[in-house]
Amino acid sequence: MGEKNETRSGIERRDFLKAAAAAAAAGAVHPLALGASDSAFPRWIEQEQETASPIQLGQGEHPALVFQAYPGGTGSLMEKLWREHGPRMFDRPAIRVRPWRGSVPTNEEDIAFLPVHRLSALVRSRRISSVDLTEIYLDRIKRYDPILLCAVTILEDRAREEAQQADMDLRSGNWRGPLHGIPYGVKDLFSVTGARTTWGSAEFENRVINEDAELVVRLREAGAVLIAKLATGEFASGDRWFRGRTKNPWNVQEGSSGSSAGPGSATAAGCVAFSIGTETRGSIVSPSRRNGLSALRPTFGRVSRYGGMVLSWSMDKAGPMCRTIEDCALVFNEIHGASEQDPATVTAPFVFDRRTDLGSYRIGFTEDAPESFLEKLSDLGANLKEMNELPEFRSDQLGADSAAAFDYHVAPGGVEPEPIPQDLEEGEARRRGRFRRGRDARAIDYVNGQRRRLIFMKRMQEAMDGFDMFVSGSGEVGLTNDTGHPAAIVQYDFGMRNPDSETPTTMPLTTTIVGDLFADDKILNVAQAFQSVTDWHLRRPTLPDM
Repeated sequence: MGEKNETRSGIERRDFLKAAAAAAAAGAVHPLALGASDSAFPRWIEQEQETASPIQLGQGEHPALVFQAYPGGTGSLMEKLWREHGPRMFDRPAIRVRPWRGSVPTNEEDIAFLPVHRLSALVRSRRISSVDLTEIYLDRIKRYDPILLCAVTILEDRAREEAQQADMDLRSGNWRGPLHGIPYGVKDLFSVTGARTTWGSAEFENRVINEDAELVVRLREAGAVLIAKLATGEFASGDRWFRGRTKNPWNVQEGSSGSSAGPGSATAAGCVAFSIGTETRGSIVSPSRRNGLSALRPTFGRVSRYGGMVLSWSMDKAGPMCRTIEDCALVFNEIHGASEQDPATVTAPFVFDRRTDLGSYRIGFTEDAPESFLEKLSDLGANLKEMNELPEFRSDQLGADSAAAFDYHVAPGGVEPEPIPQDLEEGEARRRGRFRRGRDARAIDYVNGQRRRLIFMKRMQEAMDGFDMFVSGSGEVGLTNDTGHPAAIVQYDFGMRNPDSETPTTMPLTTTIVGDLFADDKILNVAQAFQSVTDWHLRRPTLPDM
């Protein structure tokens, strides 16, 4: 009987739709009035939705609409790159590691603070084994993590296995490249097989996602040794997580900033040789500046985010946080490139040049750019010009993106969450409400906001006309995260940061070089030229023992 009724319902529905279409075509009825006045019409739709099999969504499924930082779109970008580079646009030129000269440091701390490119020379020449190097970093991170709170999980067994494999490969003549045998840490937004992935939240303190994020896979294939999942502020906000606040090694009375707090702290403290952080609205730039690091926030779309927590599909980026710019180039060269697992990724040329001609670049500067940094660039042959006026705009898509990404958690089973109690403390109310704000956004407002964002991106393209990059004291973090432009953080001096604060900190001071879209190599080339004649990046903090 049920089957007969369903068939009759289908016939009635088709007859109704035919009659409705005929009436609308004849002009007798306004089409919108049909849905509004006939009670059967919405019920049919509801029945259809109930019988359909819904696709269950978790946290990482990418939308069909894909953001592209180049205002003209992916096709135009590929044609532009092809005209400029031809087939070479898909090449990944190897970065040569200069051989080690002289004796090897005997002090383990001196070894731990060596740049990646120097460690690489030691490992390749078998002056130090990956196993011994890994033990040095494991000892340091276990010793200083209780002070810094920089690590979520120290992966001793995995690290030792990967280090042993790296040494075996090297003995058999299989050198995988500059990262071969080099210990590193990854921000705990990325999944790693057999390890906790907590996103900094006590709610997920014991969760294990048994899959390696794509950049973890790429680094493993490059021979790097993963020794730790590093702390992130809760759900990628700030430097506080369920164990406490991650500390700045230069001053343990202050936080490391975030949300790449663990990568910033652990790298500055010599607990890892390098690390991987992420940024949506400043989470690579801010902790790199707070901890006195070199870093690269890549152009949007250059590094796969597959296996990482989502805050915004059109703003999230992953990049290297290191002690030198050359190290950033080595790491980025292994992890960048298109991926079918992240539809926002593209492949673009990356050519790192240690001996670049600064006179060949068009370098701008803003009013707040550090004078000493500009003077040194000028001494090195750079032709500097005041930057064009930058557009002012801040898109509002982040709330909706985050709400969609965390919908499975905030409203499991499609059940709307209860209102936040009025008597909660401000901080707790803000925390609970973080992924709810976007639930009230209208779809039309979100789409129109994205349309305005593209107009704004074109204005930014006009502002960059005539420039390959510009130096900025502030970093223009809000602006450049909306547009997807790359930024390099580089140390330019040593002294008192925030001298008027309660806890003034003496440490390397940093500035930001913002590049044109996909000019990641150019900004690193310029920053490397600066570091080749300065030593601010070689300073290291004095850490207290337990």
